[in-house]
Amino acid sequence: MKSTISITFLGTGTSQGIPVIGSDHPVCKSSNFKDKRLRVSVLLSWNDFNYIIDCGPDFRQQMLKENCRKLDGILLTHEHSDHVSGLDDIRPLYFQHGNIPFYAQERVFKSLHKRFDYIFETENKYPGAPTIDEHTIDKNTTFIIGGKEVKPIEIFHGSLPILGFRIDDFCYFTDMKSISEEELKKVKGTKVLVVNALREEKHHSHLSLSEALEFINKINPERAYLTHISHLLGFHDEVEKQLPENVFLAYDTLKIKI
Repeated sequence: MKSTISITFLGTGTSQGIPVIGSDHPVCKSSNFKDKRLRVSVLLSWNDFNYIIDCGPDFRQQMLKENCRKLDGILLTHEHSDHVSGLDDIRPLYFQHGNIPFYAQERVFKSLHKRFDYIFETENKYPGAPTIDEHTIDKNTTFIIGGKEVKPIEIFHGSLPILGFRIDDFCYFTDMKSISEEELKKVKGTKVLVVNALREEKHHSHLSLSEALEFINKINPERAYLTHISHLLGFHDEVEKQLPENVFLAYDTLKIKI
């Protein structure tokens, strides 16, 4: 029997977050908390396990907001700043619980070694720096976390191959623009799908709203949630009224179960 997964949307915004610094756009001035979006990330919890997908610049704030005191691992979709730049803020969790496992592609780890060289130092390492356990994965690497099987799924962020993940009947994609027919087979049958929808206008490396809805229609899940949203998509409440009945705009702090 599959254990229930609790999913908390820690952040649902694009790389700049909402509100955008210095912006006078009406969405950036909205008083609706659903229009205020931190950088994209989700917390997955089952039994006594906690895992997050991506560790962006708002990681500290997100952990404090959810009172998350322990992480059993971090899965990374790719190496862009809004997905990895919170790495240093794992320090309190490292000090309390020891090394945290990270799961990412080899290219992503190479990027982290450059950006956070002091974390990966092997000689004369600063004692205040955290240590992580590296688990290199790719689209062909199925792995186990907390007793559950994870299937990485290759998607393309423009021309950059990045990863989405399937756990049980839950699939999570962000920063997606396209997917091969071969990888699409891994998604079929999923009941809950999360996918990015940046704005209405087309973008070179992200799905637009219409493209995201087309992808959802192809997969035909029971429920779908849109994430990695920019202020240009519009006000949360107005956009959601226009969506199909099984499609929802995710928002920060939203909790769902599967």
